[in-house]
Amino acid sequence: MTARLSLYQKAENELYKMDSSVKTKFYDFCHLFRNDPGHPKLDLKPLKGDRRIYHAKIDPSYRALLAPAGVGPDGVEQWLVVAVRHRKHVYEELSVAINRVTGEIEFVDLGVVGQSVLKRAGIQLTPDPAERVPLEAAAVREPVAVPEFAAVSTPDAEPSAVPLLAACTADDLRRLGVAEALVEVSLLVTSDDELDQLVAGAPRLTAEVLTGLGAGMSVEEVENEITRPAATVLEPGFEDDMGAALIRTAVTTVDDDLRNVLAEGDFRAWKVYLHPTQRKIVERNYSGAARVSGGPGTGKTIVALHRTARLAAQLQPGRDKPILLTTYTKNLTADLRSRLSSLITPDLLARVDIKHIDILAQGVLNENSAAGAQRSLIGDAQAKEVLGEILFEHDPQRRWDTEFLFDEWEQVILGQSLATRQDYFKARRPGMGRALTRPERGSVWQLLEQFTLRLNSMKRETWAQSAERAARYEMERARKIRERADRKAEIGGGDLKHLDDNSSAIRYLRHRYQHIVVDEAQDLSAAHWKMLRAMAAPGPNDLFIAGDTHQRIYDRQVTLSTVGINIRGKASKLTLSYRTTQEILDQAAKVVGDSTYDDLDDGTENLSGYHSLLRGPAPEFVACMDWDDEITRLAARLKLWREEITRPGEDGTVRDPSGAMAVCVADGDMAGRVAADLSLKHGITTATLTKDGPQGGGEVHIGTMHRFKGLEYQKLAIVGASDGILPRTALIEKFAHTDSKRYERELKQSRNLLFVAATRARDALLISWHGAPSPFLPIH
Repeated sequence: MTARLSLYQKAENELYKMDSSVKTKFYDFCHLFRNDPGHPKLDLKPLKGDRRIYHAKIDPSYRALLAPAGVGPDGVEQWLVVAVRHRKHVYEELSVAINRVTGEIEFVDLGVVGQSVLKRAGIQLTPDPAERVPLEAAAVREPVAVPEFAAVSTPDAEPSAVPLLAACTADDLRRLGVAEALVEVSLLVTSDDELDQLVAGAPRLTAEVLTGLGAGMSVEEVENEITRPAATVLEPGFEDDMGAALIRTAVTTVDDDLRNVLAEGDFRAWKVYLHPTQRKIVERNYSGAARVSGGPGTGKTIVALHRTARLAAQLQPGRDKPILLTTYTKNLTADLRSRLSSLITPDLLARVDIKHIDILAQGVLNENSAAGAQRSLIGDAQAKEVLGEILFEHDPQRRWDTEFLFDEWEQVILGQSLATRQDYFKARRPGMGRALTRPERGSVWQLLEQFTLRLNSMKRETWAQSAERAARYEMERARKIRERADRKAEIGGGDLKHLDDNSSAIRYLRHRYQHIVVDEAQDLSAAHWKMLRAMAAPGPNDLFIAGDTHQRIYDRQVTLSTVGINIRGKASKLTLSYRTTQEILDQAAKVVGDSTYDDLDDGTENLSGYHSLLRGPAPEFVACMDWDDEITRLAARLKLWREEITRPGEDGTVRDPSGAMAVCVADGDMAGRVAADLSLKHGITTATLTKDGPQGGGEVHIGTMHRFKGLEYQKLAIVGASDGILPRTALIEKFAHTDSKRYERELKQSRNLLFVAATRARDALLISWHGAPSPFLPIH
């Protein structure tokens, strides 16, 4: 290899949209270029305009645009592919520069700027002399591919129209980080359509800055919320050091796996792309546990993945799986493994233990249980049936409700690991609603003690019980590790293995993990947190926590400081969404309203300040006459969406719609009914979402709101959003008069579910109902 190739993100996105034959030729081009950049077949030459950009032949019609980025430490030339274009789209006005704020390489193509703006700026695109084509062939120019949300044509604006960014100066835009080639044309934009078209082809920081200004943010607000978090300290002369800039730029390394990468589609790029704002959080060294929060689509999971990758790269080899990556959502575990494997090499991936939190707890219990002594797990519904039997036998006066007692058992007794009646008498019960007298606590304890004994006799336990037992085992292990450390200090160091001759001695020499990264942290229980805290020694970068309490869909509110995890002063907040359009985010935010949510500690947070860089159609709210009408309308919309997704691109490519559309419902019974009706009455194939992922080969995914946690779809429909279903009035109305705090918690949980479901949509969202609409919908 005589040259090393990297792929700029926008070039990667362009390739995703091209015909497979072009992708194959590009792969062959890369192989030839890496071995001999000067090969005559490539015809490598600098552009006449920006001499930093070279063009080389992929085939007679397509060109790779490249920028040299110096020589690597191993003496190999470094090149960055900034674009892949038809030769008719290679212009002298293309430019490459290093951003003055981020220090990243930026590629700018004025061809994506609206013709009206270019005319106002006095700019006429000039084909590069080497790529000029006969006049008759150049008469019709194929537009450069732009994201779906961007306008593809813009009529000439009125000459007297007021510039959209009239409150800004060129110096303002430069200070905010707008690419130099786009500063002057940005000030000539006079409409939202023109701005959208400019933003669609702009480098990322430029796009964010212009979107913020166009949305009404002040220069100071954009500087504080967008520019400053992305800024990098740059040395003098940085603008000429392409090698250093390449290190700071998000790229894909071109290697022998490139063919597979290009086949995965552009959704893959979003799943692993790290924005400069997020990179600062990833690369920071923390004195202890740290937390990142953020609304839907702000990249919390991406930050967690890159944080894991960074920690894995920094560790010395020799210890098996010293990093834990865990989450509460079962169907996310495989997704996390897949996404992490695209970020790091197999040898680094081998240092990471990727486990669902309850599977992790089961492993601890199996390790600490004798053969044949393990208890089988029982679901909450079955456990409540057992509790109901206990109440029938021991509470003939029906003083207590099954739901109340089960909640008290999970939230208070198991949540605080209360082992005795006296412990329960002293325990605080924050947020539990109904107050209990001492005699009432005695009665509750007696009933729940009988309940626990019954489960023990059945050799069964709930998931919450297993997590609490696992936490106690791990806390005991951590205590013994501390004792050994103290004994080692007393004898002046040395190896303590000889002090314990049993086979498990090594267990008490060190903690299971050096670093723990937690995704979807808002849904973990107190027992989960206690177990995790005990699994890693307190110290630098021990725990990294990603979560959003607005997306909490289980009734578990934990204050981290009470379980030994201190995140004060080490919390970051992401406010820019890279997945959900502003139109969808606006309506989804109305579902939760102005309510405040806990921040996993003693503070609160809300959704103020969240905004998106994407634009799209407003969500549709559709009232239907009855169920049949709702399904018929849903089927019609799914077919329309399918046509939009499979519409051939400019190069003739047809996208596969499988997995791009989804239908979300309130419960499993409704999911089955929707799937059956779509298949039998309308010929639409479906796949059902389960804890193990989609089952079935249908195009449209269908699942409950719980199953959609952590997933994303291009187009999403929520059906059956009727009053009585959202929320489930029959289940929670009884609390309205008996336990007001419990009632409010149930309402908030239902709101969160709808909020989570709505924000799974990337481009389009439809919500329908028949009868009265849900009171949570923002239509009242």
